[in-house]
Amino acid sequence: MSKKRYPRLFGILPFLGMLLLSGCNWTLLDPKGQVGIEQRNLILIATGLMLLVVIPVIFMTIAFAWKYRASNKAATYTPDWSHSTKIEVAVWSIPVLIIIALGYVTYLSTHKLDPYRPLDSDVKPVQIDVVALDWKWLFIYPEQGIATVNKIVFPANTPVNFRVTSDAVMNSFFIPGLGGQIYAMAGMTTKLHLIANQNAEFDGISANYSGAGFTGMKFKAIATSQEDFEAWVNEVKQSPQQLDKATYEALAKPSENNPVALYSVAPENMFQSIVDKYEGMNRGKPVVHEKKEHKEAAEAMDVSMHSAAGAEE
Repeated sequence: MSKKRYPRLFGILPFLGMLLLSGCNWTLLDPKGQVGIEQRNLILIATGLMLLVVIPVIFMTIAFAWKYRASNKAATYTPDWSHSTKIEVAVWSIPVLIIIALGYVTYLSTHKLDPYRPLDSDVKPVQIDVVALDWKWLFIYPEQGIATVNKIVFPANTPVNFRVTSDAVMNSFFIPGLGGQIYAMAGMTTKLHLIANQNAEFDGISANYSGAGFTGMKFKAIATSQEDFEAWVNEVKQSPQQLDKATYEALAKPSENNPVALYSVAPENMFQSIVDKYEGMNRGKPVVHEKKEHKEAAEAMDVSMHSAAGAEE
């Protein structure tokens, strides 16, 4: 395409680019939770440290190309030059110092922002169990005995402890406005601890491609006051729907763009039962495990037998 032939088109290309960029989501750089803020700060610090090398290199590349251009006869011509101690020191020492600083900051942040690490707070956290399904999110509130689909509500300035698993393919649980991202895998429990610093509504997404309904696998996360949270819990408890075994089996079937659903009753230990059904998978067939009470009884019997044997001796 000739620039002379289409001058107006080339003139509006920068504006078209600006319009396209105007649709970008800057949520990661404008979080509303302490975890997200610290993760944003880490991104900015890491980017700034790397730019200490990138920016000078860009300017020096332009400056050297201009100074030693073919038409500049005043530039020094040294075809046999091969070494400079000053340049070697600068080329090696500056990047090494930056890597040391970046490694130190990253090491501290990695441990501080460990998703499994509970947040320090004087407020009792809210427990929410997350189950990734095809293609929707099931949320279970074990302490309140309720469950929802594609919507969670929790108090602001209160830690939220997420336990995450999957009853389908591997997925990734992500609330960009609060920070953090954790994988959801069948037969495994991962953890994520977040907090909202203010009342707000956040978009939650699946950050791992999981099939045809992936783009519609979204949910709303709403941070509100403690009073409004309790009122919402009471509202959910009035729902006529209950999450029994048959309802869950129907819900677990693949479906796209699911609406929000509220369940007034969720079975106790439902999350753990979903995790356990994949435990010990061997060539696609689950291994039958003895029940906890049977195991405890067997251990008690074993102790009794050893005690009796000792007494006889």
